[in-house]
Amino acid sequence: MISKTNRKAERIRRHARVRNKISGTAECPRLCVFRSNTGVYAQIIDDVKGVTLVSASTLDKDVKNKHANKEAAREVGTLIAKRASEKKISNVVFDRGGYIYHGVIKELADAAREGGLKF
Repeated sequence: MISKTNRKAERIRRHARVRNKISGTAECPRLCVFRSNTGVYAQIIDDVKGVTLVSASTLDKDVKNKHANKEAAREVGTLIAKRASEKKISNVVFDRGGYIYHGVIKELADAAREGGLKF
């Protein structure tokens, strides 16, 4: 009998594999993305200190679209880029969180690049 794969466990395995290669520093922090059924979340993290420098999500009051779709991801991407530029952060390492670089994740990354982040 064929067993059903656990998609969340597979994503966590992919994320762990990516995190072995990617780490954020003070000069080049990590832009981490999380996507749920209800929202899109992004953080810029300094892994050396273990500190979140900047965060944005669909829960913020600045974001008008409160869903987990491409339009909301675009708003979150521009918001995280704006907040990062206020803290003088321009270079980041993109951590897709084990998700496929497609759809919502790609829209957030493109919007962050248009907002001034380099990765």
